[in-house]
Amino acid sequence: MRTRTSTAALTLAAVLGSAVLAAGPAVADSRADVPVSGFSDTVVDGVHHRLFLGDKSGDGILVTDYAGRTVGTVPGLRGVSDLALSADSATLYAAVRYADSVVAVDTATLEVTASYPTGAGTEPSQVAAGENGRIWFSFGDQWSSGLGSIDPSGPDGPVTTTYDDQQAGHDFATPPLLRTDPKAPGKLVALDHGISSGPIVVYDTTGAAPVVSVQDDKGGFWYDADFTPDGTGIAVAGSAKGIVEYRVSDLEQVAFYPLAEQPSSVAVAPDGTVAAGTGGFSDNPDLAVFTQGAGKPASLRKLFPQYGLARRGLAWAPAGSTLFAVNDNWTAPTTALRVLTDPRQYVTTATLTGPATATRGAALTLTGRIGASLPLPAGTPVSVTRTDLESPQGKALAPVKVDAKGAFTVKDTPPAGGKVTYQVGYAGDAAYAPAKASFPVAVSRAATTLTLGNNNKTFEYGAQVWFIAHLGTTYKNRTVELWADPFGPDRPNKLVHRALVDARGNIGVKLTMTRDTTVVASFAGDARYAPKKVTVTGLAKVKVATTLSGHYKWANIGGVPYRWFRKTTSPVATSAMTYYPGRKARFELEVYSGGRWYASNPEFFALAADGKVAVRFGAPNTSGIRARVRTGYVNVASGDYVNTTTLSSWQYMYFSN
Repeated sequence: MRTRTSTAALTLAAVLGSAVLAAGPAVADSRADVPVSGFSDTVVDGVHHRLFLGDKSGDGILVTDYAGRTVGTVPGLRGVSDLALSADSATLYAAVRYADSVVAVDTATLEVTASYPTGAGTEPSQVAAGENGRIWFSFGDQWSSGLGSIDPSGPDGPVTTTYDDQQAGHDFATPPLLRTDPKAPGKLVALDHGISSGPIVVYDTTGAAPVVSVQDDKGGFWYDADFTPDGTGIAVAGSAKGIVEYRVSDLEQVAFYPLAEQPSSVAVAPDGTVAAGTGGFSDNPDLAVFTQGAGKPASLRKLFPQYGLARRGLAWAPAGSTLFAVNDNWTAPTTALRVLTDPRQYVTTATLTGPATATRGAALTLTGRIGASLPLPAGTPVSVTRTDLESPQGKALAPVKVDAKGAFTVKDTPPAGGKVTYQVGYAGDAAYAPAKASFPVAVSRAATTLTLGNNNKTFEYGAQVWFIAHLGTTYKNRTVELWADPFGPDRPNKLVHRALVDARGNIGVKLTMTRDTTVVASFAGDARYAPKKVTVTGLAKVKVATTLSGHYKWANIGGVPYRWFRKTTSPVATSAMTYYPGRKARFELEVYSGGRWYASNPEFFALAADGKVAVRFGAPNTSGIRARVRTGYVNVASGDYVNTTTLSSWQYMYFSN
């Protein structure tokens, strides 16, 4: 298999030091977006705990740790299309299509240590590492494709050989996928992946030239292949809706792993677990892990919402505990890499449903199911927890058990009203992942009474006013909150009192009324009585006074005190009012004639920062005129809405000679 490492290599790494082995610690299931724009292949180096990702669009190889963090790159490889790791994990081989070469990379230093030309215009696209350092590659295009080998240890230097159709024993329609494995020494499997007949050719490579051991048309466009752990079989991903395993010795089918659609990738773990990736079209899962062999359902996952697994996008860590899966990014700037630390576990789902509403103290029933592609054994226990106002941290109920289809029933009588949440949970085990689900039920509660006085009452500016709330019958909670929200954006809503009501059910707060104020009494409810809230608005006047200047005496007319002005004098009326930014005072002027008062159009004038504004009226130049003036604040019309309308008393004027 491409990602396996020999026992000797692992032993050597242990001797060299644990620091190297700890360079890339395993992590929980995770995702990393790696800078690969044209993914071509992935190889796992178990000695250095690294992933090598071919990037044919980025012209290089990205190197990451097991968490997907970049640790280096091998740049300058135009059209790198396939990777292969030597049995000792010391050397990575890459087919560099547009450089007409195969390169060797030191996996420790990430340096290119050798470049082997394959011939002008050969465009090698597939590579495999054979025994004794021999390298196999396939090259060409369509029916001009072929097979070649590189012997780096030739007596006069590296020897590159290409084999024509007769020498190769097969006329390849495309450069074939190539697979070797240390457990199958002297064997090279070539899969002609560009033709519907799907030929598979097994070569004996123990001699100077490859010799066909067996070949057969298997009817598949091959996307990926991997050896079984003992080297006797090869699992292939092609046009069939499943992974087919063939015996290497005679290419007889020995196992079939069914899928919902055609696979794009396959990887076989050291214990024989088969992982298969698909495009994940529609809602189909894009990863299937056959944890118990071909005769049992696979563990299914949906790893990527779009495009699914890339071709050759699966690889196991050599120990077989971690599975790496690469998304088919379709030339996006980055590629998603998923790292699965428990890939063999069956993914479980939990559902729970019941009535949306219920009556407190009455029995209710909920139903649910723990689902998995391989059903849980009947009798598997499921925990049940009820969370409500009486048990906010949750109360464990009697566990229930699933039937043969994973279904279960929960029966309960809720002692508390309000939102009651039931949660079920399956703990999981070595074979199954844990799962949980919850369902809320609105359980009825009785209504209580809550009253609050002073609604829409008007108070003088600065008055001390008690707002008294009364709470009726409840179960346990006797606490009421009182909130005050003075009008205006500069004064926040504020909790002004929170306490238990007294023995008569009352609670109050004294407020200084300088603005219209919304007061809210709030009861949060308890296990048997529903929440209650009541809102009132107290209205506050402003301080306002009107004064006149310019008169020469006071004298009563009809019992009303008048200020007397010369007919040539212009009176000045001053309004003094509670200040608020942008506030205007309203001036009203009326003239007496024929036994009644006649009003002119009122006018508004902006207050100064001290809350005052003075207005001069023109002299009438006529004697015997009686007039009066007053000022005031008019809600909204005066420029704001924080107080209730307040007018001053009238000030009277008489104009004499």
